[in-house]
Order: sequence, then C-alpha cells, then structure tokens
Amino acid sequence: MTDMSSEQELLEFLYACPVGLIECDAQGEIGMMNPHAMQHLLPLSGARNASNLFSAFEQHAPELRSMASAFVPDTGRICDGHRIFVELGPGRQGMMPKVLACTLVKLGPDRLMATLADVSQQVVQENRLRQADTWFATLLDDVDGYAALTITPEGEIASANSCFLRQTGHAPADVTGHNLADVLSTDMPGGDMRLDEQLVIAGREGWHLQEGWQQRADGERYWCQRLVVARSAGDPSKPRRFSVVLRDVPRREAATGDLRRLLTSDHLTGAANRRHFSQAMAKAQARWRDLREPLSLIALDLDHFKAVNDSHGHPAGDILLCRVTDVCTALLPPSAVFARLGGEEFGVLLPRYDREQAMALAERLRAEIATVAVETSGGLLQVTASLGCATLEEADGSIDALIALADKRLYAAKRAGRNQVFDIQSDAA
Repeated sequence: MTDMSSEQELLEFLYACPVGLIECDAQGEIGMMNPHAMQHLLPLSGARNASNLFSAFEQHAPELRSMASAFVPDTGRICDGHRIFVELGPGRQGMMPKVLACTLVKLGPDRLMATLADVSQQVVQENRLRQADTWFATLLDDVDGYAALTITPEGEIASANSCFLRQTGHAPADVTGHNLADVLSTDMPGGDMRLDEQLVIAGREGWHLQEGWQQRADGERYWCQRLVVARSAGDPSKPRRFSVVLRDVPRREAATGDLRRLLTSDHLTGAANRRHFSQAMAKAQARWRDLREPLSLIALDLDHFKAVNDSHGHPAGDILLCRVTDVCTALLPPSAVFARLGGEEFGVLLPRYDREQAMALAERLRAEIATVAVETSGGLLQVTASLGCATLEEADGSIDALIALADKRLYAAKRAGRNQVFDIQSDAA
C-alpha cells in the first residue's frame, strides 16, 4: 500500500465518519473539518466565525475556550461528551432542543481534535427517565417514612396518615379540614411554586414535584420533598382530590450543591448556563399560562467587548465577565435567573415582575455595571452594557417571541448610543 493510498483512505474515513471531526490549533483556528462537523457548526456560527472553533461556539458554549486554555498538559482529554445546548431562540417553538456532545482532546502543545455528535434524542430520553426515577424513588424508597395526605382542589386536608404526625408534629385529627398551606410553614426558594400553584400544575400534568425547607410544629426546619398527584373519578380533567406525599430527605449539601452547580452553571462566571435558562423559561411559561402572573426578560450585552479581548487579552476579559456577574446577581430578587447565554451576552428571567419593575431593575443593573473596574497591565479596564426588556404578555405567551423582542430592544439600545436601557415608551411613540 502506497503513502498516497493510505492518505486517500484516511480522508475517506474522515469524510464518511458519522460524527463531526475538527482539527484546530490551541487558539481554535480550524485546519480540517469533515462534512458532519460543518452541518453542526455552520448554522451556529455563520460564515464569519466558521474558521475558528471557539468563535463558532462563542454564543452557545463560551466555556470551551476557557477549558482549553486552562488545560496545562501537552496532551490529554480536555472534556468528554461536554453537552452544548443550542438554538435557544426564534423558530423552535414546540420542537425538541438541539444538544451536541463535544469531546475535545489535546494532541500536542498546539494541536486539538474535537468531535461533535447530536445527542438531542438521548437527552430527551434521559430527562424522561430522570422524572420516572424521581417518581418511583419518592413512592417506594422508605415506604414507612413519608407522610401521605389527601386534599381537595382548594388545598383543604381531607385525611392524613400517622407519619404526618411524626414528620410535622401536627396530629391528623387536628388539621383535617384546614388548608395544608396554612398548616405547614414553608420556606421555598423564590422561584418555586406555592401549594395552590402546584395544584394547578398537577391538575394539568398529572403530578408535580419540588423540594424546599419545611417547618415542623416545634419550629425545627427540615428539607422536604413534596409530591402532588392529581386523582380523578371519571373525568380526568376535573380532579376531585389530590394526593400529597411529604418526605424528610437528607440534603447532603456539599455533594448535591456541587452536582447542581455543575449541571446548571456557566463554567467561567458561575451564572446559570443556557440549558438551565432554557428550562427555567419553559417552567415560567407554563406558570404564566396557568396563573397569568407577570413574567419579564432582560437581555443584556456588554458594549465593545470584542475590543476588550483584542486589547487586553481573554484572561482580562474573563475577569471582567466574572465581576459583571457578581454585581448583577447581587441586585436580583431570589426568584430571578441570571444566565450567561454566550460570550458577553446575558439574560435575566424575572418571574412576577411587570414591565415597569423590569425596566427599573435593568437601569440599576446598567448603572452598577458601569462602576466595574479591573486593573490590568495596560491600565484600568471598564465596560458598559446595553439592555432590552420585554414581557411574556407582550409576546402573546411565546418564549421565542419574548426572546426576539428583548433582543430587538437590546440592539436598538446599542444603535441609540449604548450604555442604556431601551426606552419602551420611545419605541411606542
């Protein structure tokens, strides 16, 4: 076999390979890319960024650049099956989100190899299995250790088992006929459901599960898992009763917290990642549809950030992104979700915030970002931000339209001079 035939066979293999293959240097400049990789990369990056792996994923997986630069050995696996959630935007309403699995290997000091595979269907199946596992674990794990109740659609307790007394300190006979929300003192995180809201969701979807702090009759706090299941007789759309399961579960705070941060947080800044933001928006949309509570979105983009990276380098830019995240999250209510959506672009999801409240918060964020300063070898580094606000009501309940409207107003603020919140009243005029 000649060298030429070996090279030809290698090229044929690369082009026929059922996953995307990309060879690039340490800065992400692509030297070779097979057709499968092009199919994944080009729709995300556009022609402008198609020649650089990190630039192509800047809006979807900005952490890839940081992970590669932080990997010290000359060779080795940088990440294995790292999931990239893409297409969080217009045109995909009702469609399955696209998820790519990326494996990045360092072949030498200045040579990287990346593989890309579409695992969207696998992720959907995993989510379904995870929900099923939670369901059965709640019902079957430690059967004698959970409190079981039956309540009316109004939340009134019809019956409770003996474990309700052991877990909460309230005797079933004393609470029968009372509203469960009044009996239990609950300290759920701001974005979680109240009991009446949980009943609405369970009535529509069959069940709803959440966790949070609960308080016993003697004032002791414990971490409680609460499952609400709709029960019906004849007409499934009109449940006559709900079953409620309360479990006292150990939090295992360190391990649980680390895992939650790994799955929901941006690798660099600690803000929520695109995946978590997308899931939070879907939940908020369902809540808005059922309860019609206000829901707002702030789109935030740092001004001239590419010039920051070009002039001061990506490490300085990374520090600035972290500082911006810190000052913004300090201003947000507990129910808000602050996410890094890509590069210098952030999103703020605000349950129970109307347009005026969102506009006021956006202005506070803009002013606080303008105070951020980072010392560099080239002098003091500062940045400003442009912001756009929109409400789900304005978008007629569509998440895609909400994102598009907030983005439209964000870029209108940039065209108007940057370092400002787009004035909705001016837009109406």
